[in-house]
Amino acid sequence: MQALPDVIGPGLKVLFCGINPGLMSAETGHHFARPGNRFWPALQLSGFTPRQLKPAEQGELLEYGLGITNVVDKPSARADELTRPELVAGGENLVAKVLEIQPEWLAVLGVTAYRDAFADRTAAIGKQDRMIGATRVWVLPNPSGLNAHYTLPKLADAFAELRRVS
Repeated sequence: MQALPDVIGPGLKVLFCGINPGLMSAETGHHFARPGNRFWPALQLSGFTPRQLKPAEQGELLEYGLGITNVVDKPSARADELTRPELVAGGENLVAKVLEIQPEWLAVLGVTAYRDAFADRTAAIGKQDRMIGATRVWVLPNPSGLNAHYTLPKLADAFAELRRVS
């Protein structure tokens, strides 16, 4: 399996950051490729995109000032298979990437991964005090279908809150 390429470009309003690629994403080369993942529906329902994009259409995100990356490049079946050192190293790489491309917002999709990657045990969903250069940071719930705490409507509401301020 090859590394999943970032969807990034100049002038991003929001850079969405998954935890790491799932196995299907790594196989297809498309972010959030598993059919049960709610990232693409949440983007559309929250107003970030006018229609629900398919994973294969991920490049169209750039037209809306949006991009995608991951904290850790290593694919796995579940995010909980990652070690804390992998997440910390991924957080360091993410900071370097954000400083280089300078999106207005970095939106990390998963509070537990954010806490581990940035050594912030008290982080909660929403706007963070942390800045990376001039980039503001927001934490969103993990859109994986395994995250049963967030229904699609609740997930879309969380995305919409970020959309309103971005």
